[in-house]
Amino acid sequence: MTLTLRPATVDDLMPVGALHQRSRVAAYSSFLPAEALADPTPEAMGRYWMERWSWERDDHRMTVAERDGRLVGFSYLGPDDAGDPATGLLNAIHLEPDERGRGTGRALMVDALDAMRARGWSRAVLWVLAQNRPARAFYEGGGWTPTDARRDEHIGPALVSQLRYARPL
Repeated sequence: MTLTLRPATVDDLMPVGALHQRSRVAAYSSFLPAEALADPTPEAMGRYWMERWSWERDDHRMTVAERDGRLVGFSYLGPDDAGDPATGLLNAIHLEPDERGRGTGRALMVDALDAMRARGWSRAVLWVLAQNRPARAFYEGGGWTPTDARRDEHIGPALVSQLRYARPL
């Protein structure tokens, strides 16, 4: 079974939204209540990506992963949200739930880090939910380390803490 990474196109964004929603539910359901994960719907998440892409496509990069022609994951990166010009932000890596453990996330991370280096950034950062232990272990296995930065945001009605991770490029 062949895994292929390629730049996303506008035609990918609605399917990416549906995948994103399935990924969130699978990854967060062990620590977030169902009502926090019921919204947005897959369609709303697709519209979110359509809107976001319209504003960010010039300085952000989405890569999609396909296994034998089926969309199975994506990554999204762009400039640091804190404004550091030497730093890139890995906004997301999301996978179809059945794709976990197959090397797809690792391939997307390596590709994202290479893209950040190609943009001249010397440091990469990301935000991860503090309660998402599998994601934290995944990133730590990829050379990321937690910083002292934290933020709290809502996912639906649930308030969640996020931790900032960083790594040199």
